[in-house]
Amino acid sequence: MNAPVADRIRARIAQQGSIGIDDYMRLALGDGSGDGYYATRDPFGASGDFITAPEVSQLFGEIVGAWCAHMWAEMGRPSSVLLVEPGPGRGTLMADILRVARLVPGFLEAATVHLVETSPALRQRQRDTLAPLAAGIFWHESLSTLPDGPMLLVANEFFDALPLRQVQHRGGGWFERRISLSPQGALQWTLAPDPVAESDIPPALRGSPDGAILETAPEREAAAREVGARLARFGGCALIIDYGFSGPATGDTFQALKAHAYADPLADPGQADLTSHVDFTALAAAATAAGASAWGPISQAAFLSELGIAMRARKLMTARPDKAGEIELALARLVSPDQMGALFKVACLTAPNLGAPPPFPPRSGGESVPGGNAD
Repeated sequence: MNAPVADRIRARIAQQGSIGIDDYMRLALGDGSGDGYYATRDPFGASGDFITAPEVSQLFGEIVGAWCAHMWAEMGRPSSVLLVEPGPGRGTLMADILRVARLVPGFLEAATVHLVETSPALRQRQRDTLAPLAAGIFWHESLSTLPDGPMLLVANEFFDALPLRQVQHRGGGWFERRISLSPQGALQWTLAPDPVAESDIPPALRGSPDGAILETAPEREAAAREVGARLARFGGCALIIDYGFSGPATGDTFQALKAHAYADPLADPGQADLTSHVDFTALAAAATAAGASAWGPISQAAFLSELGIAMRARKLMTARPDKAGEIELALARLVSPDQMGALFKVACLTAPNLGAPPPFPPRSGGESVPGGNAD
């Protein structure tokens, strides 16, 4: 157990009473103290706690990079564009995007790279990865400090790590799920004494069975709203890739990942990644309310396949026959429905003047609608 983090959480509860899941995630993952989960490790890859799609194969980043280049052209090839990635990990995805950008006349020269990252350790990894590929790289603590201008944003497994809240249906009311201390000092689940307002519960879910859990994530919606407002004002688009669903729906998706296995979220704060599934409908509603258009979600398999990942894989296998088996396995991991292909979804936010981005299906009249289109 990460003793400083666990001790700080216990002290907070002892002094102030139970805490919500959102506060627990902030304390465990990193609250500026310097000893949270992301501040003290590189969690990516085989030696870490999880592997993201860019770490599986360059195929993923190349397809995303080609998509970015296409959308830059659709935007009218602006001479200056922000290439933004929140939660960029080791910088692997951005590196693949930049390698593709070099092949598109004018794109790399127009782009400035902006990374939203709070971890000093990961910032250094990103610097090491990206310094040979881009002249200007800028780091930000939050989306709010990005400069003005048209934007291409790619958020791969970013929203799932933003804090969430849960409420549980009990005895005819909905009560916030919180974390308290047992008599022995262990972290445990508890319910707030007073119910939340019924108006906070989507009408379709108010008749849910006893014990049902509803998740909300105001910080995720705020981030989507901020991105949507920027797109409406300055132009551009945002690609969102994450595991999730089209809500509203009930279910407990709060989880911990440690050494590539699921773990008890309360067992080892500061030593495991904490995430939950993303409600794409809520993100789309927040972004469209701010003036953007929303598309999707579609499955990761559909996104990658319709943009030609199989053809790209065949070209790589022809060029590197010694790596053919490895490339084939990576392709399967990215698109197979029993691996990442169905679990992960892809959605897009665009400035209102842009049409349907590939490969998202156009709608009647070519307009997007709040909540996006279902897969």
